Amino acid sequence: MPRRRLRLDFKLSDLKKPTVIILILSNLLPIYGVLFLGWEVFPIMLLFWTENVIIGVFNILKMLMLSPADPIMWILKLFQVPEFVIMFVIFSVVHAIFIYTLFGGVAIEETVDFEINSTILRQTIGGYNLWWGFVSLLLGHGASFVMNYILKGEYKEADLKNLMWQPFKRVIVLHLTLAVGGILLLVSGSPTGGLIILIVLKIAVDALSHLKLHAGKDPNVSKSGFTTS
Repeated sequence: MPRRRLRLDFKLSDLKKPTVIILILSNLLPIYGVLFLGWEVFPIMLLFWTENVIIGVFNILKMLMLSPADPIMWILKLFQVPEFVIMFVIFSVVHAIFIYTLFGGVAIEETVDFEINSTILRQTIGGYNLWWGFVSLLLGHGASFVMNYILKGEYKEADLKNLMWQPFKRVIVLHLTLAVGGILLLVSGSPTGGLIILIVLKIAVDALSHLKLHAGKDPNVSKSGFTTS
């Protein structure tokens, strides 16, 4: 039995993959926002929270497109797709409350007021021109969905149970990293250099998660996304 050794399966050549290039480019706009639009910790965190919505929507599409010719699978989807929607909405709402209270200065009792939250969301997105960042992230995830899931035929071999939990794993790891970095920036006064480092860190974590997710059929790569030897 071969000895198992864990290490990240990453090569510099992976950065040349079209979907990785698109992912990196779509995440660079926040750096422009920090340098020229006055984006600080809260708008950046809010922008990356909107990415949760994008990830959730595309995951619903992935679940619906999975094994389209299998009637039994459609019966399973009838139950599991709504279940995923409910769980992901609850998760995203709790995540938004965390961002509003910790980075937006909103009192915890006000976070349950939909009108207050929606007003803050509109004002922040409009005031900081976050729409450009949202569209950029949407295009990045859309390109990955088309190129990997559809054109490469991932929908033929994807697993419904894995798709149910896949977004949670990615989002939790990514946003825990961002939360720790964001708290440190709040303590230090949100310096421009620190914000840029935080965004670069987000891009790195995102790119590694993307490569792990689309690792393909490499026999040396286990299901956990690590190399075995």
